Amino acid sequence: MGQFLQFVSLGLSTGAVYAVLASSLVGVYAATGILNFAQGAFALWSVYVVAALRSEGVLVLPVGSISMGGEESPPSTFVAVVIGVVSAVVWALIAHYLIFRPLRRAPVLAQVVASVGLMVSLQALVHLRFDTENLLPLPVLPESTFEVAGAVINWSDLLLAGIAILIAALFWAYFRLTTFGVATRAGSEDELAARLSGYAPDRLAAIVWMLGGAASGLIGILGAFTIGLNVSTYTFFVIPALAVALLGRLTSFGVACAAGLFLGSFQAVIVWLATKEWWPSWAQTGLGEAVPFVIVVVALFLLGGRIPSRGSLGEVKMPAVKIPQIKAIPTVAVIGVVVVAIVLTDGSWRYGVVTSVILSLISLSLVLLTGYLGQISLASMAFAGAAGFALSKITTNWSVPFPLTIVLSALAATALGVLVGIPALRIRGAQLAVVTLAAALAIQSFVFNNPSLTPYEGNMIEDPSLFGVDLGVRDGTTLVTLPFAFMVLAVVALCTLMVMRWMGGSTGRAFLAVRSNERAAASVGINVATTKLLGFALSAFLAGVGGCLLGYSRGQLSAGSFTVVIGLTLLAMTYVGGITSVTGAFIAGVAGPLGVAYTFLNDTVDLGEYYELLAGLGLLTMAVLHPVGIAGAVAELVATVRGRFSGGGRKSVSDGVDSSSVVSKESARV
Repeated sequence: MGQFLQFVSLGLSTGAVYAVLASSLVGVYAATGILNFAQGAFALWSVYVVAALRSEGVLVLPVGSISMGGEESPPSTFVAVVIGVVSAVVWALIAHYLIFRPLRRAPVLAQVVASVGLMVSLQALVHLRFDTENLLPLPVLPESTFEVAGAVINWSDLLLAGIAILIAALFWAYFRLTTFGVATRAGSEDELAARLSGYAPDRLAAIVWMLGGAASGLIGILGAFTIGLNVSTYTFFVIPALAVALLGRLTSFGVACAAGLFLGSFQAVIVWLATKEWWPSWAQTGLGEAVPFVIVVVALFLLGGRIPSRGSLGEVKMPAVKIPQIKAIPTVAVIGVVVVAIVLTDGSWRYGVVTSVILSLISLSLVLLTGYLGQISLASMAFAGAAGFALSKITTNWSVPFPLTIVLSALAATALGVLVGIPALRIRGAQLAVVTLAAALAIQSFVFNNPSLTPYEGNMIEDPSLFGVDLGVRDGTTLVTLPFAFMVLAVVALCTLMVMRWMGGSTGRAFLAVRSNERAAASVGINVATTKLLGFALSAFLAGVGGCLLGYSRGQLSAGSFTVVIGLTLLAMTYVGGITSVTGAFIAGVAGPLGVAYTFLNDTVDLGEYYELLAGLGLLTMAVLHPVGIAGAVAELVATVRGRFSGGGRKSVSDGVDSSSVVSKESARV
């Protein structure tokens, strides 16, 4: 009993962070209708600001720094905490005024990817600006303890839980008892009516953003000494926070707070149980991190239809879609350019070219699922990783010949994709993004980081061969052989042409119809559920093939090969390239992690460390200024020029313009 109580109390510190982040998320959602994936990143920045102030006496800014006494005379704890909280408030205001307010009328996809871009940018900025390896947090709360029933309880854990409850109560009081809070709630139901009543919804939302930023920064600072400093941990605290916020239907601060505290203690108890002899070895790692995914799925399935949506000033449009057409000359030209690039390069540059080719296929899986079907998925790299690890088992244990190894491994990823896609039958938009991101984290923690499933030394992968020809990636000092590079190009080209055929045919029309209006699509005979699951299956299969090719290109895989951050970075590049076009997938491949653009930044201009930051900032810029991405912008420019000379127009499909015609054509076909 004493040990059980000990771990319950230890989990309260983490649970308090979940609870406060969840309360902040509920408040921001009530004010803006946005699920802010960067809420944990606000806390992350403030935690490191305070740690640097107290340890080094330096106020670190995004650009430059200010000395505040140095190591010999750092600022007091109170001053450091105030500055840290203010820094979180500043980031919250930047997020509101520069990112989310311009996206007020944007589709949910743009809001989600902008939120993800902000999260990636802040995490990358922390890596760049702080000494994340050596910086340690100092205690802020009392370190004294007391004993109950044989358990030694830290006062700081109880204080953190009490502060979390107090913050939730203050949020509730603000929204229920103050004029501004009531006006904010009214504006969430009918923004136009709030404006006509003399309230400015943007200013009301700014107040809530400030409150949420301050609360997140404060609880992060207070809990850092107990929890420890870890960039990824604080960033992804937002997932369990979103899980418990969804349990409260994104409206109840009390439920979100209580569930957050309970979840933190429950995870701590799982850690304790994992030390028992009778506990299964396969569940000793990652099970606690997988719990939020289960909570998210259950909450959304039970409450998805009752989670309130925010009132809007008008209908928004999804980014325009360009129907792909397979043309012989452009196809041969693109393949020819890649062949020349492979032949004329060697070493890290050829590796970058091959990696870009592979990443373009994984990006294409995002174009298919998110751009065409409208299902926001943040788990593509998890599907790729699942196939990669399956490839290791198949090639080393079963001796399955190539290319059947890729097919079987990709089918394993397909099954996982369908499983993750089941919640899409009931939920969509930002809530589906929460599910897929939670799934990606659960897979990373429970599968990729589980030593009983994934050895620390990595998973070996045997080189492929076909008809006696060795297709291995390395030969002596040659980093990437020509046979391997051409094999990758052949597989990716074949898959891409097949996807273009699907997207340009009846399958693509069905996808666009579902993306446009699910009820209208169902009314013309399209099975919406089957179409969604088909989209997840095809997307996961493509990502799985890409994951297998990545596995072959490395020779062995480890947990770091398919992290969530890499997946989010690839999503950023896909959105920058153009989430609704095949050309956008090619651009994303070139700009993707370890691809050609990264090789240029790292080897030529020595700026590889800035890659993630540039990816996040590029995503933010495109989401706010040009949601159709580079490919869409070029297509619009070409169409405009042609229109001026020929008087013609553009051929594209978007929800607000031509989607009705897609449904009409599908109806006629049926």
